[in-house]
Parts: sequence; C-alpha cells; structure tokens
Amino acid sequence: MYTYKTKGTCSTQIDFNIENGVIKEVKFTRGCNGSLSALASLVKDMKVEDAILKLEGIDCNGRGTSCPDQFAEALKEWKAIN
Repeated sequence: MYTYKTKGTCSTQIDFNIENGVIKEVKFTRGCNGSLSALASLVKDMKVEDAILKLEGIDCNGRGTSCPDQFAEALKEWKAIN
C-alpha cells in the first residue's frame, strides 16, 4: 500500500495499491465520500498511465488542483520510485 498526502484538497490522504502497473485499490481520507468512492471504483483495474492521462489537470473550484488531480500526482510519484 502506498500513501500520498494531498495538497490543496478536502481529502487529506490517498492510500492505494498497484500490482503490475494496474490500480487494484484506492482509499481517500476525508473529502466527498460519494464522489471519491465513485472515482476509486472507476480507476480500479485501470493501468496507472491511463489513470494519469484521464485525471491530471482536473480543477476543483479554481483551486488549481482537485482530488482526481492529486491522485494523478500520487500515481506519478509512485511511478518515479517504482
């Protein structure tokens, strides 16, 4: 399980598990439970690269980031060390 501390979002942390470059589990701490549960469900069994392409750059109310964007950042960080 990999843990990422978010920046600039309502969620404060993202925990996720990746096997062979595929997202197997995602859990957000805090934030909008319904939306983040849906996001976790949608990216399950998705390739890391595909999730990054779909999620990076999404903005929430002019914050310059969002929970999906932060997940893309977390995945990029994971990729850099694996």
